[in-house]
Amino acid sequence: MTAQPTKTTASQAWEDAFAQREQGRRSANGFFAVTGLYWLSSEPTEVPGIPGIWQVRDDAVVVDLGESGVLARDGEQLTGVREFAGIPERGGILLGVPEGQSTDLGVTSLEVAKRGGLFILRPKSAAHPFLSEYTGTERFDYNPGWRVTASYEPFAQPEPVTVAAAVEGIEHVYQAPGRVRFQAEGQQYELLTFDGFAEGERLVLFTDHTSGETTYHALRALRFHVGSGEPAEVVVDFNNAANLPCAYTDLATCPLPPKGNRIEAAVTAGEKKPTQRVESAAEGPGMTWQRIITD
Repeated sequence: MTAQPTKTTASQAWEDAFAQREQGRRSANGFFAVTGLYWLSSEPTEVPGIPGIWQVRDDAVVVDLGESGVLARDGEQLTGVREFAGIPERGGILLGVPEGQSTDLGVTSLEVAKRGGLFILRPKSAAHPFLSEYTGTERFDYNPGWRVTASYEPFAQPEPVTVAAAVEGIEHVYQAPGRVRFQAEGQQYELLTFDGFAEGERLVLFTDHTSGETTYHALRALRFHVGSGEPAEVVVDFNNAANLPCAYTDLATCPLPPKGNRIEAAVTAGEKKPTQRVESAAEGPGMTWQRIITD
């Protein structure tokens, strides 16, 4: 049997996890600092706010920084022509944009990433107004009724699952290593899980009867940990249901829930719908931020 922490222990872990998410959101290199979303192709492309001419060659991102362009990576100055190869799906690298290298957008860092099989650039600014104007995310009170004991059932082999994305034009293919089964509000549920980023971590993307009402309409995300081997009993705490970046900005490519990951009840636990959001405008090969909307 899985040990059940006391309400005090569980609720403190909930507080700590939320504080960590909020700290990450306010990071100068986080999503609230993103100033644009640009799609790369084999065509040479200039991206507003950062040096260089960018393009994709042989499944790698190449930038020609010209005679005076400079970027930084792990303390090393990058000049001339540089290639960034081996970027995995859902992965990326962060480059620094030294002072004086950015234009009027004030870009201080740059994410080079791969999403839906395509390469993207996301410039970021430590002076983005959203970082200072963000007032925080509301949550439901801790609800021990939505801390459920579940059965995790691994598949013999991970199954590829195609899901839509928060932006048009791409799809994500995630590996589903198993499913989680549980009972809530008198009903049985079976949800597909994806791999998380940590060892043994599983990610559940779902909607429920609060979606579009008190919570973000497209999805919320929940992470939990499993052991290895046979079907196991796990604790799935919906109080930790969290918003993904697409709840806060148009400049995110978040995956949407797979078919069937719907809970036919009001999950009154976890994070609520944000009251602030970055709206984007189209520009060239991508989008750039336009304004901050406050409900």
